[in-house]
Amino acid sequence: MARPELRLSLQFADASHRAHLPRHKVARWVRAALSAPGEITVRIVGAEEGQALNRDFRGKGYATNVLTFDYSHAPVVSADLILCAPVVEAEAREQKITLEAHYAHLLVHGTLHAQGHDHEDEAEAQAMEAEETAILAGLGIADPYAR
Repeated sequence: MARPELRLSLQFADASHRAHLPRHKVARWVRAALSAPGEITVRIVGAEEGQALNRDFRGKGYATNVLTFDYSHAPVVSADLILCAPVVEAEAREQKITLEAHYAHLLVHGTLHAQGHDHEDEAEAQAMEAEETAILAGLGIADPYAR
């Protein structure tokens, strides 16, 4: 099945995981979750920038794993996905999974958010998790919610 067209900008404010995030893999993971053409910026940041963004845009005083800034859902999905390298690394270690598998999951998760998916209530959360699990299975990545 042909995947939607993707214009990807990949930025590294924190380059500590650059080797784990080659452009072709990031594009594959994002494209797998797209249901329409996309213009997506993926930015990998450190703890300080991650905390500032989460504080300024969500009112939370800590860095989180992924932030999604969605600008349009149609006809082109336009969004920025911000991933905090130290948080992603700590979570991968805690979950005993590879860094690449965790980045793939978070990029799929963020891309679904960019298209209007959410997990504010139990029904939404179950639907979104099921979609993430199916997309990741198609990428050969284990169900992140099966732990």
